[in-house]
Order: sequence, then C-alpha cells, then structure tokens
Amino acid sequence: MTNIDRRNALRLASATAVGTGATLGMTGTARAARRASTLNLRGRRASADIPGVLTAGAPYFVHYELRDSADRPVGTESAHSLPITVGPDTSLVLATVVLRLTDGMLTGAGAFERPLPVVTEVVVGYQPWSHTFAVTGGTGAYDGASGELTIDHLSRDDSVLTATLN
Repeated sequence: MTNIDRRNALRLASATAVGTGATLGMTGTARAARRASTLNLRGRRASADIPGVLTAGAPYFVHYELRDSADRPVGTESAHSLPITVGPDTSLVLATVVLRLTDGMLTGAGAFERPLPVVTEVVVGYQPWSHTFAVTGGTGAYDGASGELTIDHLSRDDSVLTATLN
C-alpha cells in the first residue's frame, strides 16, 4: 500500500469514526456519564508520513501502538493532521484522532499550535510538547463518550495519552 493509499484510508476511517462517534454520542450520553473515568496510555510511533517541511494545506498522519501501565498492548492511535498556517517556529494544525482499543473505539478532534519548527522531525534539540482533543464519541465500552484527550509528546517517537471521560 502506498503512502497516498494509507493517507486516504486514514482520512476515510477518521471521517467515518468522527461521524459515527457524533451520532452515537448523541444517543449514549447517559451511559457515558455513568462510566466517567481516566485512561492513561503510552504510545510508541509505528508509522507516519510527516513531511520534512510542513506546508499549509498538505495533510499528514501518524500512527502509534498503545500500551497500558502494565506494558500490555491495548490498541492503536491514528491521527490525521492538516496544517492551516505554517511559520518558522509554530504551525496551526487541525486534526482528528481515532483510538482503537481492545474494549472499543474513541474519536476526537481539535485545533492546536504545533510548537515545532517548519522543518519537522528534528532529533537534536527536540522540545517536548502537548495538545488536547475534544472527545467526539466512541463505540463499545466508550459508547457516547465525551471529555478530552491530551497527548504529551515526550520525544519524537514516544507519547503519553490521557483521556478524561465524562
């Protein structure tokens, strides 16, 4: 499968998941409220198509393998990002995220400043950063979920995900 095929597949999966999550979220709010919780997961980058230089309007994706606090695999995180503005020290990005977990799926969306240089994937002098997504819905154990998902990028390849569900 080529990068373009993967990117288009992720776009379709993200759009479908967000649409499904929004629909299920409207019908499952009471169930989600009974299940308020926090998920703490660690992510390790498995693949990405981040360009060497960000360009406004040129989308990219990242895919992480997720583990719980006992280091057990629990699923994956896939994000589709679209830079809106790109500057020398920061970029404004719109993104959707899909967490495919062993007990269901969570979807999220957000806009954030990416405080990294226009030249991406800098290994030397990497500065940790974080951003937050609004949880837009879910399936399985997360049916009707709402809340927020924070991703802390500790290094180029490692992240910590915290989902606070209402």
